[in-house]
Amino acid sequence: MDLRKHVLNLVAAQRDILKPEGIAAMEEACAKLRAAVAVKADAKALQAEMKNVEEVANKWLYAYPHASWRENIEVILVAIAVAMAIRTFFLQPFKIPTGSMQPTLYGITHQNYRNQPEVKFPGALDEFVDSWFRGVTYYHVVCEEDGELRQVDPPKTLLPLVKKQSFQVGERMYTLWFPPDQLFGGNANRAGLYPGQRFKKGEDIIKLKVISGDHLFVDRLSYNFRRPERGEIIVFETKGIESLPQDQFYIKRMVAMGGERVTLDNDRHLHINGQKLDASTPRFENVYHLTGPPKDSEFSGHVNEFVARQNARPGLAPLFGDDKQEFAVRPKHYIVMGDNTMNSLDSRAWGDFKQESVIGKSAFVYWPFLSQGDRPGRFGWSHR
Repeated sequence: MDLRKHVLNLVAAQRDILKPEGIAAMEEACAKLRAAVAVKADAKALQAEMKNVEEVANKWLYAYPHASWRENIEVILVAIAVAMAIRTFFLQPFKIPTGSMQPTLYGITHQNYRNQPEVKFPGALDEFVDSWFRGVTYYHVVCEEDGELRQVDPPKTLLPLVKKQSFQVGERMYTLWFPPDQLFGGNANRAGLYPGQRFKKGEDIIKLKVISGDHLFVDRLSYNFRRPERGEIIVFETKGIESLPQDQFYIKRMVAMGGERVTLDNDRHLHINGQKLDASTPRFENVYHLTGPPKDSEFSGHVNEFVARQNARPGLAPLFGDDKQEFAVRPKHYIVMGDNTMNSLDSRAWGDFKQESVIGKSAFVYWPFLSQGDRPGRFGWSHR
C-alpha cells in the first residue's frame, strides 16, 4: 500500500506535465494493486501487481534531477518549519542580558583581571567544561609589542553563531573569537579599554572572565488560555513603551494589573490596593531582601541614571514622585518590577504597558547546566 500511495503522490505532483495515457495507466495499475490487497490475494499475486505498478511508474514518471540533494533539502526545510512553529507558538528561547532579575535569574557579568598576574586561568580541558556547561568564558590577550590602542572593529558574524572582533594595538592586529557583548565601549565596557591607552610588550591587554546570563525558554502557549497572574515572570515587547528601546523583549515580574491602585512607600515596598507586597507574598520570596543601597559585591545589575535617582531619594521612583503618590493601572495594562529591586529599570520609571505586549512567561532555564561559582545552578524548573 505504501508503494501505491507513493506512486499516486508522484502522479499528483507531476500531473501537469504527464501525458493523459500515462496518468491513466498508473492509476489503473494502482487500482489493481489495491483490489489485490482488498481480496487478500496470495503473496505471488501481490508481488506481480507490485511489479506491474513499479514498471508502469518507471515508464511514465519523470525522474527528479539530484534526487538525494532534493530529499536532504526537503528534510532541512521541514525541520526549519517545525522549529519555527515551536518557537512561535510553544517555546521561544530567551537570553537574560542584565542583572535586573537577580537572584532569580542572572544576566551577563564579568571580572576584569588585567594586571593581576597572580590570577591564573584554567587549562584547556577545564576551560572547555566551564564554557560549555557553566557558561564561563576566559579571554586573555598579551601585548606583543609596545603601542597604544588605535582601532577597534565592530563584531563581525561570519557564520551563524560564529563571531569575531578585531582591534589594533601599535602596528599589530588582534582577533577575539566569540567576543562577549559590549567587550569594548557601551555601558559595560567589559575590557575596560579606551582609545589611546598604551601597553608595553608582555602586558595584559585583555584578561577577562565573562559569566554568561541564563538562557531560558519562554512559554508562549499558556497565555492563550489565561491572563498572567501576579508574581509570574513575564516576557513582553517594548514597542510603544516610551523611554525604552523599541522592538526589544524585556523580562520582569508582574506585580499589578489593570484597575489596581499602586503606591510605593518609603520602605521601598509596593502596596496594591492598600496591601503590602513583601517577601511573605507568594512568588515574591526573592524580591524584597535588601534594606539599603546595593553593594558592588552583591549584584551586578542594571545600574543607570534611574537607580542613581532612586538611591538619592530612598523609596521613591519617577512614577511615584512627590506630586503623585498613587498610580492607577489602566484597564488591560500591567506593571512589572525586577527582582533586583534596587538595580532594576522597570515600571517604577516608565509606568504600565498594554497586556497585548506580553508574549509569554518564563518556563525553565535550559543553560547553563551547572553552577557558576557562587551562582547556584538553575537548570530546569527551579526558578519561580
